[in-house]
Amino acid sequence: MEKERGLLIVLSGPSGVGKGTVRAALQDKVKDLVYSISATTREKREDEVEGVHYFFKTKDEFLQMIENDEFLEWAQFVGNYYGTPRAFVEETLSKGKDVILEIEVKGAFQVQEKFPEGIFIFLAPPNMTELKNRIIHRGTETEESIHNRLNTAREEIEMMEKYDYVVVNDEVDKACERIMAIIVAEHCKRERIIQHYYKLIKEDL
Repeated sequence: MEKERGLLIVLSGPSGVGKGTVRAALQDKVKDLVYSISATTREKREDEVEGVHYFFKTKDEFLQMIENDEFLEWAQFVGNYYGTPRAFVEETLSKGKDVILEIEVKGAFQVQEKFPEGIFIFLAPPNMTELKNRIIHRGTETEESIHNRLNTAREEIEMMEKYDYVVVNDEVDKACERIMAIIVAEHCKRERIIQHYYKLIKEDL
């Protein structure tokens, strides 16, 4: 069977919901899943590595990339810019590899416009109290920042109706199992396979 085009899997949800943790655990379980690293203008945290966690850019560098249409999506979030470089994603999909994007909600909607065939998964917290505890546990946020992130989270949760799937991140392993099931099911969808078999039928005739 000829190699099908890879799936673009968009994982997004509120800040603090555990997108990075779930994505990393998912990659440990699905070895061929390619993570597309985002560019950002926010300050690098102590444990983060350039080109591994993010491509860290100045605001001027980021704005120039927007001007050059180098992003698949970009968004401004809590005073910082985030974006997904376009070329890497498109090239990887064309090779038949699945790509996962770990991005904010506004960025996901931009991807929907450019890649409506993508798989859009909203990662949700069990409840708002748990979300607040996770943000506080980071130890990197001010009281004002926590308040802003929770207000934004409430707005984003109301947008989950625009996604294909909702996965509750109550336990990381369980969240990964649900996402893996989604990926398998999407690869088995009729529209992804049917053209190949139409060709086989014609060849037999």
